[in-house]
Amino acid sequence: MELTKKIGFMQGRLSPLVEGKIQAFPWDTWREEFAVAQTLGLKVMEWTLDQDRLHQNPLMTSDGHIEIRRLCQTHSICIPSLTGDCFMQAPFWKVSEHEAATRKEDFIAIARACSRIGIDNIVVPLVDGGRLENEQQEAALLAFMLAHREMFKKMGLRIVFESDFGPIELARFISRLPEDTFGVNYDIGNSAALGYKPSEEFECYGERIVNVHLKDRSLGGPSVPLGAGDADFSAVFRLLSELAYSGYIIMQTARATDDNHAGALSKYIAQIDTWAEGL
Repeated sequence: MELTKKIGFMQGRLSPLVEGKIQAFPWDTWREEFAVAQTLGLKVMEWTLDQDRLHQNPLMTSDGHIEIRRLCQTHSICIPSLTGDCFMQAPFWKVSEHEAATRKEDFIAIARACSRIGIDNIVVPLVDGGRLENEQQEAALLAFMLAHREMFKKMGLRIVFESDFGPIELARFISRLPEDTFGVNYDIGNSAALGYKPSEEFECYGERIVNVHLKDRSLGGPSVPLGAGDADFSAVFRLLSELAYSGYIIMQTARATDDNHAGALSKYIAQIDTWAEGL
């Protein structure tokens, strides 16, 4: 793997925290992040999209598309994926049919916007507020996805699910969706926090992994600096290598405590380089 092409960062990780949140769209500094990323040698960004001011986000406006394309060209950055925190914040599979209609329209609008600026993967977090809690919620989610499969396919999109399901349960879930349009986002830190073993996860659904979020967490705890938690990065990178994984690895890392966000990512890049030798 050519690390400079495959290692990316989650939008916002090069900006100050927004209202104390570890992850949120950086309204005041989103443009500046492109230039800072370039100085670090980063060429890949994963966009973040919140429910708050959803339709004002640059991703969702024509003027925003022009500016995003210009910044990508100027700073040699590509945006292959989007994390839709908005889906976790306002999941259509957890509300009445009437309320769900608007949220489904938003999902389609987001898909079209992604397609227009070249985003290939839309990460749907089935965790926290988006967690699937019963069969009815799962059925509602699957019905929508399958009904729009051909549309997503024509747009060149893949819908990628991040879940806190155990390995067997996640394998069962993703098997209900065709692999040409749907896949799994593997979050290294979240799996460590839940006590899952990478070998079991990869055995169950490794072939469906198309995007990776890289962070560290302690068992049952929050995000911590890389190497300070319980994530077994050596094992994960070995398993990715065995799969001949060719997707992106996105740093969704713990935030800098001294506000030196670029310095933190620079340090993390060096650590990842060590773990990824041979991948």
